[in-house]
Amino acid sequence: MAKFSRVEIINKIFEVKVLPLFYHDEVESSVEVIKACSKAGAKVIEFTNRGEKAYPIFSEVLKIIAKEDDTVILGIGSVIDAPTAALFMAVGANFIVGPSFNHEIAKLCNRRKMLYIPGTATATEIATAEEYGAEICKIFPGSTIGGPSFIKSVMAPCPWHRLMPTGGVDATEESISSWIKAGAVAVGMGSNLITPQTFKEKTYTEITEKVVKSIEWARKAKTM
Repeated sequence: MAKFSRVEIINKIFEVKVLPLFYHDEVESSVEVIKACSKAGAKVIEFTNRGEKAYPIFSEVLKIIAKEDDTVILGIGSVIDAPTAALFMAVGANFIVGPSFNHEIAKLCNRRKMLYIPGTATATEIATAEEYGAEICKIFPGSTIGGPSFIKSVMAPCPWHRLMPTGGVDATEESISSWIKAGAVAVGMGSNLITPQTFKEKTYTEITEKVVKSIEWARKAKTM
């Protein structure tokens, strides 16, 4: 069962504006990355369901993090069907993220009052996801659907959208600022923030530094 409510998670995403996401097949390294992000202030973190070990790794990491840092809100990403969502929900995932929209996942999450962030790439997909209760829609892949100008364009007639681009957000002030200024409520950041080299060299302090800067850039852009 999720430890955090849907409202709590949404508010935290709006506050921090940066959602780190990653996958790794080692428990210890995954825990260290999560702790590094949390130390920087990024409390909402997505562990992606992209490897054969994703389920057992996520389950173990969730137990450890719950004991070592109970402020972390850990969810699961890359979920494309309701059975998979239910599996991760059963072990305590706090939210579900998908690369696309699935109405069965939406219904399942709504029954449990759990946050579901579906991937969308068109104005119609965003509207459909919102009709099924999506409070935040992931714009994916952000780099190939028009960039920040896409968000600005779709929000012109629908300013109530709450959009979070993922895929194409660089760990630079220019990139993050452009998305936030276009109207994004937050940015999802994966390999551009948590690089493969990080795991190889175990440079976790660099993650903390990069996340701190990313949050500062996002908040600064929001006030401009």
